[in-house]
Amino acid sequence: MSSLFQTYARYPLAFVKGQGSWLWDDKGNKYLDFMSGLAVTNLGHAPKKVSDKLKEQIDTLWHTSNLFIVPKQEEAAQKLAEVAQADAVFFCNSGAEANEAAIKLARRYFQKVKGEERYEIVTLGKSFHGRTLATLTATGQDKVKEGFLPLPAGFVTVPPNDIRAIEDAVNERTAAVMIEMVQAEGGVYPLDETYAKQIEQLCRDKGILLIVDEVQTGMGRTGAWFAHHRYGLKPDIFTVAKGVASGFPAGAMLGREYLKEAFIAGSHATTFGGTPLASSAIIATIETMQEDDLPQHAAKIGELLAGELRKELGDHPFVQEVRGLGLLIGIECTGPVGDLVLEGQKRGLLFVTAGPNVIRLLPNLYVSEEEVHQAVNLLTSIIQEKVPTHSV
Repeated sequence: MSSLFQTYARYPLAFVKGQGSWLWDDKGNKYLDFMSGLAVTNLGHAPKKVSDKLKEQIDTLWHTSNLFIVPKQEEAAQKLAEVAQADAVFFCNSGAEANEAAIKLARRYFQKVKGEERYEIVTLGKSFHGRTLATLTATGQDKVKEGFLPLPAGFVTVPPNDIRAIEDAVNERTAAVMIEMVQAEGGVYPLDETYAKQIEQLCRDKGILLIVDEVQTGMGRTGAWFAHHRYGLKPDIFTVAKGVASGFPAGAMLGREYLKEAFIAGSHATTFGGTPLASSAIIATIETMQEDDLPQHAAKIGELLAGELRKELGDHPFVQEVRGLGLLIGIECTGPVGDLVLEGQKRGLLFVTAGPNVIRLLPNLYVSEEEVHQAVNLLTSIIQEKVPTHSV
């Protein structure tokens, strides 16, 4: 009998070792990992430079307090701000906390700096922003909200890909529009570029903030350091977590210079954000990505993966569309794909869903061409054998 709250429908697998694109379970079975811990282990499992930095730091200093200067945190913030093209960083522990900080910063900027009673955040249907009360309310999926009433006020969700809906939702109470460049949990839907730029222009015209949730799409996942770079957007606030520390728990909220006035001493805080350990992992992750130009590799290998999937599965009646950016790929199917995930595990291939009918592939950014071909061949055989064309 487990002593854990049963909040996860866990697969009956227990992994004990990882290296690069591969995992081994407690029975010695080997798996090609195209999940990456849900876009977390972007450098693969046990990346050496991150491992070495953590080992060095763990023998030196784990934790002091954010009441003191943390030199490693200052270094991590400088490196992250540079690659992210941002001016200020707030470190925390997770994506939900990063998004919570973004929401708080937007509200406080207007109420304390601008002197305006703006507090509403406009979000999109199919979005996912976290599991705290504020971020699940911001999420555009009803299933995450069940049983948590009453929800906090101040959030308006509108249908995606409808600029008129956002225009109608914005009013004198609106503080920000919050979007994902790719709605990963909602089905792997990249935002239309024209629509994304219309949102940015609307925010500028109305004098409100643009928040971009890059929790899953940041740190090279989509073929750029951040997905909004690919779109040519300049959000006021954006967030990152998952891959920012290669599996060590860390998140960050980033913003522009003019927002520093809103987050002053005592306005927001965290106990564990930006510890020497977390900062060391972030520094090593960024340096590794820079040395090997991993965003560029993700763009190139992502094109290969999507192209191979379309070539092998594009004519199968069970497959409706292959879409995504970089190494965040969704395969929309005509029926449920849960059984295919289980079959993949039996054959040594790990992947995950994005809704009932979408297969989501998230290999690490170092994934090789050989591993891509191996995964495509396995997935193709699974679909061809388990979903006969006459039954579709």
